[in-house]
Amino acid sequence: MNKKIGVYICHCGGNISDYVDVEIVKQSIENDEGVFLAKTTMFACGDANQKEMVDDIKRNQLDGVVVASCSPKLHLTTFRAVTERAGLNKYNYVHANIREQASWAHSDDKTGATETAIRLVKAAVAKAALAKSLNPYIITSKKAIAVIGGGIAGMRAAIELSDMGCPVTLIEREHFIGGRVAQWNLLFTTRETGKEVITKLYNDLIGRDNITLLTGSEVISSTGCIGDFKLKINKIPRYIKEECHKGKHQEAINVCPVVVADNFNFDITDRKAIYHNFPSEYPQEPVIDIKNCTRCGECEKICPSVDFSMKEETIEINVGSVLMATGFDSYTPSIGEFGYNNFENVVTLPQFKRIIELNDRKLIFKGKEIKNIAYIYCVGSRQVEGENKYCSRYCCTSAIFAAIHTKNKFKNINNYHFTRGIRTYGKQEVLYHESLKGGDIYMQAYEDDPPLVLKEEGKTIVRINDILTSKRELSVETDLLVLVTGMVPRADNSVATLFKLPRGRDGFLNEIHMKLRPVETVIDGVTICGACQGPKNIMESVNSALSAATKSFSYVSKGELELEPIVAKIERDRCTWCGDCAAACPFDAVRMIKDEKKDVAAINNSVCKGCGMCLPVCQVNAINLVAYSDKEIESMIDALAG
Repeated sequence: MNKKIGVYICHCGGNISDYVDVEIVKQSIENDEGVFLAKTTMFACGDANQKEMVDDIKRNQLDGVVVASCSPKLHLTTFRAVTERAGLNKYNYVHANIREQASWAHSDDKTGATETAIRLVKAAVAKAALAKSLNPYIITSKKAIAVIGGGIAGMRAAIELSDMGCPVTLIEREHFIGGRVAQWNLLFTTRETGKEVITKLYNDLIGRDNITLLTGSEVISSTGCIGDFKLKINKIPRYIKEECHKGKHQEAINVCPVVVADNFNFDITDRKAIYHNFPSEYPQEPVIDIKNCTRCGECEKICPSVDFSMKEETIEINVGSVLMATGFDSYTPSIGEFGYNNFENVVTLPQFKRIIELNDRKLIFKGKEIKNIAYIYCVGSRQVEGENKYCSRYCCTSAIFAAIHTKNKFKNINNYHFTRGIRTYGKQEVLYHESLKGGDIYMQAYEDDPPLVLKEEGKTIVRINDILTSKRELSVETDLLVLVTGMVPRADNSVATLFKLPRGRDGFLNEIHMKLRPVETVIDGVTICGACQGPKNIMESVNSALSAATKSFSYVSKGELELEPIVAKIERDRCTWCGDCAAACPFDAVRMIKDEKKDVAAINNSVCKGCGMCLPVCQVNAINLVAYSDKEIESMIDALAG
């Protein structure tokens, strides 16, 4: 049948109309076959225009709608909802992107931008003329969620989900939860300690019947899809019985002959192969580092709780959604970078924060009392040459607060800050003011002219061409040099690879849209939060954890889910099962089945994302994409070609 299509062309304020003559676009398409009405509008997404569209669809009994505006990432869902409110199947709506693909792409050529916009709208009309009403797939959803990562974001998300009445499995790879926050003492802005924050969260979490805590555990396999993820978890025992003899474990630690670097203190101290991280991390029970343990048996002689007969186990769980909160790593400078590993008094900011807490009355490092401290900012961030072009955001404030804390805790400390410009955003600016008021000295360099770190007569010297004093060369003799390192993605984030989560150019996990869909990923049912998706401070991580918890719960709360019907479809008569489509599918949505007398491909509609990767590799053209059939695509190409 001939469709009656309504076309709406948006000015987008001036984003489109400044470079595209929208009236000419309207005139060029209003008499095309199938176009029943054509209008221009200042803001298509505005409430007034949405109401007008609903009225137009109902009054004129339109069969299809096209909106020519900005990216469908912003408003495809908006206009689909408009058509549904008018009683029209939402898959009869087609979106034309004439902002990013016309006005912005050809902002120096208004005639060319207008011509491009006309062709894009004509192609959308051609597709709308062939669009069919579709119904979403309905699947059952398991009301349970797995939270991967037991740092502050993961803990807070688990508690929020528990409050919603959802069973939660909190999975932490280490034997202690608390993450990075457990390693810090005083926290900036709140003045709480990391221990206080983690203790409150742990006590809240551990008393809940609907939260299962798995430490020393790692997801090794994931099958299924949104609503029905099946996870296999490898759990490594603590090799300490639950009825731990508290009076004996410290004696067992004392007799252990194995000494290794202590990761909790960023390798500036040592620990034994049997250890604990009291009082900051939980559960407050010791654990045996089985990778470094020699099984000499000395601890067994002392502590009856030690049990080397414990075995690794595989746990299988079934959940409807997965929330990823795997955290970050601190940047490790390369050897020689600002003297790191070459000079013994050069440390990173995380190491310095532990040094502060490991000292009491005097600030001592490697047997020497520290008076003059220099801080070099943006180490591992905003790199001119290197992968980390981004700003880590939190490190300026963290360094300034550490400097203030050091001055308050110890006497006669002098702080010298070598910066590229301070970024203490929001209320954190108060700390910068406090630091200046306290006498800290700030110098600034350009990105391509960083400070130099030198050894002169056994002394560590930091030299800078200070742009705050008209590039005057200034030098500071320092007892301790602190490299203010930023956040980087986890070096070992195999669990994210397991779920096929995409990464951005910065290496962190990627959300679909930072504003409109800030915690969703392209893998349906998997959300992300905290510093695994980019540098965040504690408050920002917690806020994103609450958002991710809410979104994950929305997937499982009703017991069933609606999935997009835009998926690949196999023509079984043509298919000869070569396997090329299964190899090309990035989501493992294709499998082989037996159809009467031959093997053919079959699509798991719950997993298929409609990406179309399988279509071009099919040698017999046996695959079509629902709503993007060959006929529809060819009609669009004809329209684009004029």
